[in-house]
Amino acid sequence: MTYPVTIPRTGYLIRFADDVSRLKAMPATRSDALRSRERILRAARGQDRRALRLNDVARQAGLGVGTVYRHFPTVHALVEALTLETLRRMRAAAAEALAEPDAAAALARFLGSALELQLEEGGLQTVLLSPADEAEEVREAKREIFSAFQTVVARARAAGALRPELSAQHLQHLVCGMEHAIRLGDPRDRTLILDVLLAGIRAAAPATGNGRRRGRPS
Repeated sequence: MTYPVTIPRTGYLIRFADDVSRLKAMPATRSDALRSRERILRAARGQDRRALRLNDVARQAGLGVGTVYRHFPTVHALVEALTLETLRRMRAAAAEALAEPDAAAALARFLGSALELQLEEGGLQTVLLSPADEAEEVREAKREIFSAFQTVVARARAAGALRPELSAQHLQHLVCGMEHAIRLGDPRDRTLILDVLLAGIRAAAPATGNGRRRGRPS
């Protein structure tokens, strides 16, 4: 049922619903949904991203499986949500590398930041390598990150700071390999392993007149 009310001096007629309880319930429903989403994310954060199962997450969150699937229809959608804040940080790191005037320093900064963030967030590698993204913000962030990386790599190659046969995809896979190597060993080896990578991807020094190659700058 609705109640007609005429606004004085205008002649306009508006109707108010008498179902006030339904109107009051709407904000509560949204609040419940937000709380459920946060419980799901909290339960999933402590799990290995590569071994996530929505049924297990639902059990740990104390929610029905249907509730979890309504928020995250696939495991990948859940991993994207868990990774989103780290992805934003990587986008910022990409912008900083792009602003670095020294081409070699920009490449080293980008690769170092990518390695650090992938070690912090186990799902980042999966999201970066995925050909399909479910969230629009994830798609846009990846587009900006990869565009910046392509530019940084092209600048380094043009400046003679990168082996010409190496592509951005090669470097991305090398960072993933470094992440795996560090996870298998001692986390304190990160700087050493990154230094080895940076030394290995540098372009060879030009040969001198006697056929010898000049030493690389330190």
